[in-house]
Amino acid sequence: MVNPATLAYYSWFVPLFPLAGFLVNSLFSRFLKGGRAGYIASLSVGISFLYSLILFFIVRDNHQFAYTLKLFSFIQTAGFSIPFEFLIDSLSVTMMLIVTGVGLLIHVYSIGYMKEDERFNEFFAQMNLFTFSMLLLVMGANYLILFIGWEGVGLCSYLLIGFWYKQADYNLAARKAFVMNRIGDLGFILGIFLLFFTFGTLSFHEIFSKLEGVSSGTLTISLITLFLLIGALGKSAQIPLYTWLPDAMAGPTPISALIHAATMVTAGVYMIARSSALYVLAPFTMTLIVIIGLATALLAAVIALYQNDIKKVLAYSTVSQLGYMFLALGLGAFSSAVFHLTTHAFFKALLFLAAGSVIHALHGEQDIRKMGGLKSFLPYTYWVFLAGTLAISGIPPFSGFFSKDEILVQAWTANPLLYILALSGALLTCFYMFRLLFLTFSGENRWKPFTASPHESPAVMVIPLVLLAVLSFAGGFVNIPELFGGSASFNRLLAPALAVASGHHSLSHHTEWTLLLISLLLLAGSIALGWIIFVKMSRVPGPDGLIRPWYNRIVFKKFYVDEAYHYFFVRPYEYLSSTLFENLERNVINRIVNFTGNLAFEAGAVIRRLQNGNISFYAFVMVAGILFFFILNLIIT
Repeated sequence: MVNPATLAYYSWFVPLFPLAGFLVNSLFSRFLKGGRAGYIASLSVGISFLYSLILFFIVRDNHQFAYTLKLFSFIQTAGFSIPFEFLIDSLSVTMMLIVTGVGLLIHVYSIGYMKEDERFNEFFAQMNLFTFSMLLLVMGANYLILFIGWEGVGLCSYLLIGFWYKQADYNLAARKAFVMNRIGDLGFILGIFLLFFTFGTLSFHEIFSKLEGVSSGTLTISLITLFLLIGALGKSAQIPLYTWLPDAMAGPTPISALIHAATMVTAGVYMIARSSALYVLAPFTMTLIVIIGLATALLAAVIALYQNDIKKVLAYSTVSQLGYMFLALGLGAFSSAVFHLTTHAFFKALLFLAAGSVIHALHGEQDIRKMGGLKSFLPYTYWVFLAGTLAISGIPPFSGFFSKDEILVQAWTANPLLYILALSGALLTCFYMFRLLFLTFSGENRWKPFTASPHESPAVMVIPLVLLAVLSFAGGFVNIPELFGGSASFNRLLAPALAVASGHHSLSHHTEWTLLLISLLLLAGSIALGWIIFVKMSRVPGPDGLIRPWYNRIVFKKFYVDEAYHYFFVRPYEYLSSTLFENLERNVINRIVNFTGNLAFEAGAVIRRLQNGNISFYAFVMVAGILFFFILNLIIT
């Protein structure tokens, strides 16, 4: 029998292949024709997925298995050592499967979606680089390696959002994402520094082992968790650092699915779950996470009700679903947050790619007011979009039902008011998603004046959609709760890698059934209301400028948060920059630089006159210089 640790030793293969794919597609791009770059990129991620699957079975079959692989000493000085090492446990292999599995399907889909793009090879090189960075993030055994991957996905996000850089708006969206993530990253860096100064190490195992006996609510632990939380808010697009994510839809649709739905934006959730041993000792931070998560879930859901761009609706939906994950984290239900992260990766990647299929069929059109009646033209896309909509709405037996219901139960256990608010967000989610489904695929054909007859996507795009639809349907079965005769096997798998928060109480099955029936009845009512408004009554959103009454206009304008940020932050920064440029750089610094240059020029002109070509004069100057230093030496001595 093969020793599990022996197989885990080769876990470095997992990030190696995407890195190799990036290097091949970058260095030999000019020689790769006919879609070969897409096949190389997909193959590299596919091999990583297969090995991640092997590691998953190792961890599943060996309870409490955790293997640390040290590759080399990354930083070695007198006083401390930080190795470049990977941690293989239930949490990391779960994330590895998501990154490589969902990533593989998106890579294959992109072969068809991006085939006409002139920078096809460069696109897949950047996709591979992103996958490599994300794997570093989830596999790192210490906060420094995690941070390297964290910054790597930030860089790749910037490159991929602005991939079509010839359009100025896309460049602005990429810059906005980069800047807002840097704000969060500053907090993350401060948290890492404080961790090192407090514990003398950045290793997960060493830090968590030193927490035994540490009192709950100490100032140092609270500060560490708050700084780390700032980083998570930026990466996972939570209040107040959420506005970059909807603008990030400027990138190609596969990027929206890969980075801003299935993987990158969940990095903050993963980081907090990985640091759960710290967070259970910081009750103030946990309460703050609950407030931020719930507020973000509700705010984004309300905004999504009035969006008319098919990708913007899904973008705000992502922000809202991430809010539910943060709600679960704040309640101490870390495994529930990771479970919803997993199911969300399936159905949100599916929804984005299905939206991409619609956009592809309509030759770039994204306005749902110019769609309608597409069900008969795009039958495969319709059915998979319906599967994703049922999953995100929490309709049984789709995956989102199991993961979202688990969070709602945890909210009721903590406080019935939290449950009511969280359920309200779920109802809003159901309504705006069916609004999106009905306006896109049902009703009259509103696209006729704008585009030619749409057509179904090629097989290379449809097959990944079908597989994601299957995962969106069956993904929840990995964690069937006791209420339905299951054993919550996914939660038990994650248990060794996550801390246990105190103060949780289990509900009776009677209470759970009551809450479940109430939520299902309300969800059914939400779907029926959407059908009446957008199918039976054929309501279509009007022009942007005609939204009535005034409070609807406020919601349509996303509560003017972007405008407020521009007024309070961007404009003062621009004013300060222009003022310093005019008064300091142009009138002071430039004058100093110019004076120095002119002085050197004039001095050179004077000295140049001494270079007259007369050898006798040169000899005279040399002898005079020798005499001068000789006499000077006599005087001094």
